[in-house]
Amino acid sequence: MSMPGADGNVYVVCEGSFMNGNATLFDYQPATDSVFGDLYSSANSQALGDVFQSMTKIGTQFFLCINNSDKVVIVNADNRVLSGIINIPKPRYVLPINTTKAYVSSEYSKNVYIINTQTLAVTDTIKFPFQNTEGMCLYGNYAFVCTWDTACNVIYKVDVTTDRIVQTIKISGYAPQEAVLDKEGMLWVLSGQQPKGWTAALTRIDPSSGDVLVAYPFNADADAIKPVFNNTKDTLYFIEADYNGGTVNNGIYRMGIHDATLPTTAFVAAKQLQYFYALGIDPLTGYIYVGDPKGFVQKGSVYIYGQDGLQLKGFNVGIGPGHFYFDE
Repeated sequence: MSMPGADGNVYVVCEGSFMNGNATLFDYQPATDSVFGDLYSSANSQALGDVFQSMTKIGTQFFLCINNSDKVVIVNADNRVLSGIINIPKPRYVLPINTTKAYVSSEYSKNVYIINTQTLAVTDTIKFPFQNTEGMCLYGNYAFVCTWDTACNVIYKVDVTTDRIVQTIKISGYAPQEAVLDKEGMLWVLSGQQPKGWTAALTRIDPSSGDVLVAYPFNADADAIKPVFNNTKDTLYFIEADYNGGTVNNGIYRMGIHDATLPTTAFVAAKQLQYFYALGIDPLTGYIYVGDPKGFVQKGSVYIYGQDGLQLKGFNVGIGPGHFYFDE
């Protein structure tokens, strides 16, 4: 049965298992309820690489960050045929700046790499005081850059016309990892690295001034990851993951942008011996996509939920579903 009101492609970024080179790209087509697997290998007769971190569409091409293979793989969006490779150490995310320029963040590095998206060349770098450049967000002529370093309690505002840091903004907590914008144009920064003892926090910031509007510290046991907004950008969803599969702080959570406190009850609770690792919301339908990696030791699954929290669909994908990309 097809999904009502759905169209386009929902791409599933499957990391694979670390050091095994078994990353894959899957495509779910809601209109026909069809799943297509390992698209890159099918189109190019070769493996994608080791640890598929993220994908971004720029023009008619997809830019695929293959983290542990130290490369950004560029494929044609229509047929997924390889059109080029950019060698960048441990790439994490690509942020399109304009039709010819994008930023690429890099694990273990203090650099954001600037690439020409047409010539596929690295043209420059922006150096930051801390390592692990990670999540990035574009707001007008500025990019906000997170450095996921446990010694870092700030994010950086970069003028994309000059590629220079113009403001340093203090956040709640340490280790900023992701930044997303709500319907009012306010910036939400998720920080923390709970497995290393750094408590997670959300900070709502006015990106024009850099003023902190609200800080939401999590409890010490909550490992919050993968924040995304719904299609109206007034409700923030995120995962709390218990990698041991416990029944506390484990599932999908959501909160309104004006809520006074963090949610205490899961919107979709993970089952015992289960945790979630990927989260995306279809910008057209509002359906919620959740990835279950099943411990990265077997093929993972994707579950689709309505906004009432009821499961609508489920299907199997590759090892380690970590992100979704909606191409409408």
